[in-house]
Amino acid sequence: MTPSGGDSGQGLFSTLLMFALIIGIFYFMILRPQQKRQKERQKLLEALKKGDKVITAGGMYGTIAGIDEKTVLVQVADNVKMKFERSSITSVVSEGTGDTKDVKEIK
Repeated sequence: MTPSGGDSGQGLFSTLLMFALIIGIFYFMILRPQQKRQKERQKLLEALKKGDKVITAGGMYGTIAGIDEKTVLVQVADNVKMKFERSSITSVVSEGTGDTKDVKEIK
């Protein structure tokens, strides 16, 4: 006996529907949050200004003493300034108490 044409069309439709569902879940669970974090990171890096307290990717704490287009001059101690790539800034510490609870992480 041969399967009828309607059964194979229905099987193809359910397979395509399953793939569309998987792609939708992938988009909303992985891609969309990643894009949101990336936009947030870019926004915070562009908002850096002189005097902000920051933490670098290497764990160095300091205060921004100067900003160029791609680099940041960070003062880490009295009369000690270091130049970092802007992208190496991972966190901006709020102006409040400076505690870790006031840290805005850039992921």
